[in-house]
Amino acid sequence: MADRVLPRREREKLRQRKEMLAVSLGLFSEKGYHNVSMHEIAEKSEFAVGTLYKFFKNKKDLYKALVLEEADRFHDRLTKAMDESDDEIEKLRNFVRVKGEYFRDNAAGIRVYFAGTRGADFNVMAGLTAQIRDRHYGFIQTLASVFESGMQRNRFKKIATPYHLAVALNSLTNAFLFLWLEAPEHHPYPNDLDIILDILLKGLKES
Repeated sequence: MADRVLPRREREKLRQRKEMLAVSLGLFSEKGYHNVSMHEIAEKSEFAVGTLYKFFKNKKDLYKALVLEEADRFHDRLTKAMDESDDEIEKLRNFVRVKGEYFRDNAAGIRVYFAGTRGADFNVMAGLTAQIRDRHYGFIQTLASVFESGMQRNRFKKIATPYHLAVALNSLTNAFLFLWLEAPEHHPYPNDLDIILDILLKGLKES
């Protein structure tokens, strides 16, 4: 059955909302949450400020919508990448590769996402932190299932729980990517994905 086509008015509303969020993303990434006003967002997106308030109650409401949508896109992209292979090592390579690609292609969104999820402003994030945390933990469990499958098939040693290995790999990739965000010319994300994976899968200790 074909997807239902939305009425023209609904399509127009979705387009307007998308434009407002895109402009907001650029402004928040460039200036930070507190230095952006609803009037500035409206002006730059070429909508009347009253139209902006028809979509979002206030700036906090808009910011929360932006962070949640960025979180959903981020986690969906990573999950789909890991689903592209049945091999556990390839799943992990796809995770490391696509996470790097997503950061490079969506640097503004990533800055806003992590500014929010790291508690840049407690009042702004009230009521949102739990939603973001649930999404994050859900993804960590997805990553953990790759390690669990590898252990069951004797591809990975049982040196730690699948959950702890998932947290370790996620944190390891974040460390490389945060350095890249701060100074891409000095700290490029490795093109050889195994540079990151081998830190976890091979370790430092001589056998």
